[in-house]
Amino acid sequence: MTATAEKPSILIVDDDEVYRNRLARAFVDRGYDVKTASDHDSGVAAATAESPEFAVVDLKMPGKSGLELVKSLHEIDPATKTIVLTGYGSIATAIDAVRLGATYYLSKPADADDIVAAFARGEAPPLEPPADHEYRAPSLARAEWEHINRVLSDAGGNISEAARRLGIHRRSLQRKLQKYPPNK
Repeated sequence: MTATAEKPSILIVDDDEVYRNRLARAFVDRGYDVKTASDHDSGVAAATAESPEFAVVDLKMPGKSGLELVKSLHEIDPATKTIVLTGYGSIATAIDAVRLGATYYLSKPADADDIVAAFARGEAPPLEPPADHEYRAPSLARAEWEHINRVLSDAGGNISEAARRLGIHRRSLQRKLQKYPPNK
C-alpha cells in the first residue's frame, strides 16, 4: 500500500523556503503526505506527476503568480482543494482566487491549523441568508478602497501604474493605501 492511499496528500507552493518547510513539517506531523514546490512551474510539475487532494499556494511568487497556479491546478484536477495565502490581502484578489477555483483565501502568517480550518470551512454548505435581511450597500469610502485595491492588483502591485490607471498622483495613492480600510 502506498503512503498516499493512507494519508491525504497536500502540495505546498511558496517561494519563501523557511515558511514552506515549516508548513511542510507541520502537515507531516498531522499525517499528510506532503510535496513542496517553490514556483508555478515546479508546482504544476508536482501536481501533474501526482495530483494532490489539497494545495496551499502563495499569491506572490517570482514568475507566474499564485492565481495562475490556482487556475493550472484546477485544470489538472478540479477535485484539488486549494487555499491561497498572501500577505497582500484584498477583497478583489480573494474573489479572483475563488473564481479561478480556490476553496478559500487566507492572509499570512497562517499556520497549519488555520489552513486545515479553512479547508473545512470551504467544504461547509453555504449559509442561508436570513429572510428579513436587507442588502446594505458599502459606503462610498469602502467602495473606493476596494476599487483602489482591485486596480492595484490588476497592475501587478505596481503603484505607479495603478496611480496612472486611477488618474491620481502616485503619492496620493500611497497615502490612501496606508490608511486602514473603512469598516462599512
